[in-house]
Amino acid sequence: MRVDVVLPCLDEEAALPWVLGRMPDRFRPIVVDNGSTDGSARVAAELGATVVTEPRRGFGAACHAGLLAATTDVICFMDADASLDPRQLPLVAGPVLDGEAELVLGRRVLAPGASWPVHARLGNGVLAWRLRRRTGAPLHDLGPMRACRRADLVALGLADRRCGYPLEMVLRAASAGWRIAETEVDYLPRTGRSKVTGTVRGTLRAIGDMRRVMAGREGRA
Repeated sequence: MRVDVVLPCLDEEAALPWVLGRMPDRFRPIVVDNGSTDGSARVAAELGATVVTEPRRGFGAACHAGLLAATTDVICFMDADASLDPRQLPLVAGPVLDGEAELVLGRRVLAPGASWPVHARLGNGVLAWRLRRRTGAPLHDLGPMRACRRADLVALGLADRRCGYPLEMVLRAASAGWRIAETEVDYLPRTGRSKVTGTVRGTLRAIGDMRRVMAGREGRA
């Protein structure tokens, strides 16, 4: 069975050759260009990826555009910055394909040489703890590599178009009675600087978005 892989992309020209070159068989990359000023879209197209342009800035906006462009029954999401290895996508998609879970998240395990700033790791840990208490889902990481069924995700009607999109996905999935699981994946040295967790300001912005989602005030801009 083929699986579409949504890759939100903002200025990842340097990382895309490695990422797309390691895409497993039957996994089709959909690169969603979210306002890149480098050659990301051109590089992705030259390497055979489907390229979608989403002019509305925001991680959730890019993810949602990729979701709407996908056509396979099961889809995956992952970052395009080379911090995650596409060859581990089958580990995440497998339980969904086999009918063992409706949503699977990759729990990031720090690889040698990788950087996960303390402020970002602490915020992620607190958020995962709150999710466990609120939903009962056995999650320890709000991991960006994940898999689910496309039609079911569309039906959830996610509204956030900013950094709260991944959190809203878990909250709505739990409310809908989805079986949620996680599996370990490697967290590698990324290419370039993170647009979100690379700075304290970016992390605080993401935390603000997620607090709004927790409170039921999803961001659309």
